[in-house]
Amino acid sequence: MSRRPQPSPVAERLSRATAQLPAPLAVVDLPAFDRNADTLVGHAHGKPIRIATKSLRCRTLIERALARDGLEGLMCYSLREAIWWARAGHTNVLVAYPSVDVPALIELAADPALLAAVCVMVDSVELVDLIARDVPDHRGLRVAVDVDASLRLGPAHLGVRRSPLREPEDVEAVVRRALEHGLAVVGLMFYDAQIAGLPDTSPAVRQVKSRSDAQLRTRRAEVVSAIRSLTDLELVNGGGTGSLHVTGLDPALTELAAGSGLYAPMLFDGYDGLALEPAAFFGCPVVRRPAHDVVTVYSGGYLASGPPGWSRVPQPLEEQGLRLLRTEGTGEVQTPLKGAAAARKSLGDRIWFRHAKAGELAERFTHLALIDGVAVVGEAATYRGEGQCFG
Repeated sequence: MSRRPQPSPVAERLSRATAQLPAPLAVVDLPAFDRNADTLVGHAHGKPIRIATKSLRCRTLIERALARDGLEGLMCYSLREAIWWARAGHTNVLVAYPSVDVPALIELAADPALLAAVCVMVDSVELVDLIARDVPDHRGLRVAVDVDASLRLGPAHLGVRRSPLREPEDVEAVVRRALEHGLAVVGLMFYDAQIAGLPDTSPAVRQVKSRSDAQLRTRRAEVVSAIRSLTDLELVNGGGTGSLHVTGLDPALTELAAGSGLYAPMLFDGYDGLALEPAAFFGCPVVRRPAHDVVTVYSGGYLASGPPGWSRVPQPLEEQGLRLLRTEGTGEVQTPLKGAAAARKSLGDRIWFRHAKAGELAERFTHLALIDGVAVVGEAATYRGEGQCFG
């Protein structure tokens, strides 16, 4: 199993680089970020990778990634976010999730430049009818159809609960209704969460992922063939950071999607053959010493979304010789850490953590310090730092 390399000592380097900056703070290691971009492109089998903006939530870093060959187009998580990007001049924007934000849909449909730049997602006749009913200028609105990519084994559903559309006839019904209403159906999306988002923790997991890919590849080809007989498709999107090397081999797809791998959060430590480097960290200062083997840092409670549990809790870098207390975890205002290394820590020293996921960390900070070696080489505003909150 390939594990992500851990340059040593990372914590010391980050502390040296940011010594003049106040903490808590979040940092991104630019050389690691760039190497991760190259790794993702290398896994994509020549297919372009659309950047999942929710995994970065920082305009500077998203545009840095877009400047690299093999990374093109944006996959947004909010319609208002997509409009924000389009008004900034981006012309290849896909909204990956259905929206019932009628005022935003009206804004989109009424502006020819936005209409040409943004493609919105639908996954039901019900949503298509809502758009046709509530958006006066809906004709010509560009839409893609989200198709369920989960694995079904008898009654078992392995994957996320997203689109209700699964078989070609299900997708055809939505496409036909959209075309009847004058919408332009230009794409399909298949997100294989049970492959892309599931670490290779056991032989059983690897078997499930392999079986899922085989089943999905057959069904995806059938869906794409059926819809191409009804309309011209500009894009057929699939995959994620954890499945590029597998999903990219499917000839039915025209593009892939990824984002989290650029930051390489803890989620991706357990993937076979995915040698990414941790590029995003946050540091919290030591503010008290409750015992000789315990120090407490300010803040730190930046939990990730998903099923509740320790896999969603940020962790201190192992090299620091400190661990979370199982009775407290990370706190809203303070986080205690235990270990022999606590005796060597002074008030004001920084303890460095990795987040469980990727872009959610950016919701806790207005800016990211950009690091190269032991120097801060810039600062990048997050969405929050630009005054944006897309939910």
